[in-house]
Amino acid sequence: MIVKGRSIAKGIGKGKVLLTKDPISFLGGVDPETGEIIDQENEAYGKFISGKILVFPRGKGSTVGSYVMLQLKKNGVAPAGIINLDSETIVAVGAIISEIPFVDKLERDPYEILKEDMEILIDGNQGLISLEA
Repeated sequence: MIVKGRSIAKGIGKGKVLLTKDPISFLGGVDPETGEIIDQENEAYGKFISGKILVFPRGKGSTVGSYVMLQLKKNGVAPAGIINLDSETIVAVGAIISEIPFVDKLERDPYEILKEDMEILIDGNQGLISLEA
């Protein structure tokens, strides 16, 4: 199944879905050295985003979060792609400067069609995700 959305950051990524219904702040919420979600309030606390297709509703927090995303990329622990319900500036800028494929505003609710650990492909060039990765 192919699902259309809006392209935020270009690139192609493939990986297993890491799903949280909680917003993510990359500053203080994700360890830039390991890629572990360290925000104890997040339902994905203790999970690692490295190589995953990270699905969360939206970002939150400081503009420095964009640079934390870049540090994740430089440390080799960034997600393979990001899907949001509705992008906001901090995560959008972080994904663009870090070259992490990013799509939002899917035509179908990602929480209804995606499951944890499902292997998918994200195409940030065309704003698509493929569930037959």
